[in-house]
Amino acid sequence: MGLPALEFSDCCLDSPQFRETLKSHEAELDKTNKFIKELIKDGKSLIAALKNLSSAKRKFADSLNEFKFRCIGDAETDDEICIAKSLQEFATVLRNLEDERMRMIENAGEVLITPLEKFRKEQIGAAKDAKKKYDKETEKYCGVLEKHLNLSSKKKESQLQEADSQVDLVRQHFYEVSLEYVFKVQEVQERKMFEFVEPLLAFLQGLFTFYHHGYELAKDFSDFKTELTISIQNTRNRFEGTRSEVESLMRKMKENPDEHKNISPFTMEGYLYVQEKRHFGTSWVKHYCTYQRESKRITMVPFDQKSGGKGGEDEAVTLKSCIRRKTDSIEKRFCFDVEAVDRPGVITMQALSEEDRKLWMEAMDGREPVYNSNRDNQSEGTAQLDNIGFSIIRKCIHAVETRGINEQGLYRIVGVNSRVQKLLSILMDPKTASETETDICAEWEIKTITSALKNYLRMLPGPLMMYQFQRSFIKAAKLENQESRISEVHNLVHRLPEKNRQMLQMLTNHLANVANNHKQNLMTVANLGVVFGPTLLRPQEETVAAIMDIKFQNIVVEILIENHEKIFNTVPETLPPNSQLLLLSHKKSTDSKPPSCSERPLTLFHTAQANENQETRNSIINSSLESVISSNVNSFLHSNSTLRPNLNSSDPDLEVIKPCRPNSLPQNPSPTSPLSPSWPMFSAPSSPMPTSSTSSDSSPISSPLRKARALYACKAEHDSELSFTAGIVFDNVHPSQEPGWLEGTLNGKTGLIPENYVEFL
Repeated sequence: MGLPALEFSDCCLDSPQFRETLKSHEAELDKTNKFIKELIKDGKSLIAALKNLSSAKRKFADSLNEFKFRCIGDAETDDEICIAKSLQEFATVLRNLEDERMRMIENAGEVLITPLEKFRKEQIGAAKDAKKKYDKETEKYCGVLEKHLNLSSKKKESQLQEADSQVDLVRQHFYEVSLEYVFKVQEVQERKMFEFVEPLLAFLQGLFTFYHHGYELAKDFSDFKTELTISIQNTRNRFEGTRSEVESLMRKMKENPDEHKNISPFTMEGYLYVQEKRHFGTSWVKHYCTYQRESKRITMVPFDQKSGGKGGEDEAVTLKSCIRRKTDSIEKRFCFDVEAVDRPGVITMQALSEEDRKLWMEAMDGREPVYNSNRDNQSEGTAQLDNIGFSIIRKCIHAVETRGINEQGLYRIVGVNSRVQKLLSILMDPKTASETETDICAEWEIKTITSALKNYLRMLPGPLMMYQFQRSFIKAAKLENQESRISEVHNLVHRLPEKNRQMLQMLTNHLANVANNHKQNLMTVANLGVVFGPTLLRPQEETVAAIMDIKFQNIVVEILIENHEKIFNTVPETLPPNSQLLLLSHKKSTDSKPPSCSERPLTLFHTAQANENQETRNSIINSSLESVISSNVNSFLHSNSTLRPNLNSSDPDLEVIKPCRPNSLPQNPSPTSPLSPSWPMFSAPSSPMPTSSTSSDSSPISSPLRKARALYACKAEHDSELSFTAGIVFDNVHPSQEPGWLEGTLNGKTGLIPENYVEFL
């Protein structure tokens, strides 16, 4: 298991878990520093002690063999695995060289010692300096905070305001120093993967040059050397992209930290001072506290940031009430009293500021509740997967393939932003979109066209390979066997909506053509993966852990390019043909938390309006499905092979895909019509389903008007929807024309109900 990622958002909370994670990174840096120092010492001994060459080389080889890399994340790429095992390969080579008694070492100081010393002094040394600064600021912040909190509330208001301002400045400075230190630690951990191994590779190459008896060994080593060089270069390229992303995230955190906080499982968490009664008075002990509204559980962990250790046992109580403490009733500021169900007496707590006390009070229902909003900071552009979108991509691809397929750095070199935006505005203009598919004037540079293509893909409301499949594609890239990766990616691609898959196929075919000309344009499959991975598989939340997964996004794109003919032109073996046309992946577990009404997955298609004719509605259904239905509707409905969602999917993370809620109720619904566009795309409910294919519940079409019970509460967001609480029973429940929704009656009102919120009685 690798080192856990250090999240910038945790710098603000400065929790015990964050400190523990930071300690593990610091320990790894100290271990690396000590190992590099030992390696440098061994290398110098190897150069100086020609007479004692045998023992020195063997010790050096042993040192290499003992060191093990620890990468950030829960899985390693092939390049990282190659780099990680490189030290063992080097050790084997050195042992073989010892058998040949080679005694010449030249240029070792320049190619080996100097880069390692430079890395240790400039990188690890800088990390140590940042740690000293961070520790100093921690002590300063905690001291100022304690002094500030001990101020009497009876002092003048101007003095209190001045003290508050001073604490805010110190807190902000401490937060910035914390972010910079975390960034530096992450950077050094990543750099060591290539700046540490690359000098060793150069040293071994020098040995092969100057030792005649090592010639044959060098030939045997050349294949691994080539693989390792490519892995190092790929790792370096990924590092450059990752570093810029992390640095950009750090700047965003500095500018507006509140908008980039992690979504916590707790309603509220942070440091509080808890009043504890002693034999000779009272004392205030610092605790890291968490509160969860659903269970009303408060957990208190005594923890001192300065010492970095716990000050006692954890305590958890159940909240009964929370009351603001009046200022004139206690010497301390920002206090509130908590009563617990399972603990006698009152617990007096002190928040870190008035704003902090307000948040705690609201979380504990002292005031109106505060809900943390999970806003997607991706700006939604006007780009869509419609005829205009396909036209734009076709035009860009045609221009690149006819005029610039051999341009060096194709897709990697970006165009001038103002010209890119101008070209996009022209292409996205509905007036020009109807022109010939190949009409992009020669006045536009190739780098401008390629940048416009990438920008259009980024402007889509969601990534081309969809948010709900993002984690599944990443998991596929982490599989150990290459055939398994290709097979899983193959399956996932055929679960994408039709338009997404068509656009992806068109783009992938083009990228394969670009890669075929890599000798001229220098854009290999790996380079194209670096460019398009973050675009096609961007995550929904921007975190350090997500950035660390960029390398696996790149691998997915590489698999698509290298296997594009198989992936897009053949049917996956593990999916039955009907499943590809009709069914969506379904979560296997029914024990997960209730779905949220505020979560609105993307619709697969636009719902037909009531006044459209039957032919328009039928055009939504896949042509092959139409032929199946039209041939024999009744035999299809009652056959033993009745279609079901793929409950045996190997990936439990694939979500049920359902459309956005409609703005109004459809007119004249016909739930029993086999040609209704909503029927083939109907999602299965989350509740358990009968396994018998002959049961009347096996298909929503065959269900008569029935009663259903609500499994979860839901609040309507449109006039067409029903609001209800868990346990309510609906009458006249039947499928609606909206995929994923039922229609039912509650208290005389008819409206829409989310299908996976209810179970039939």
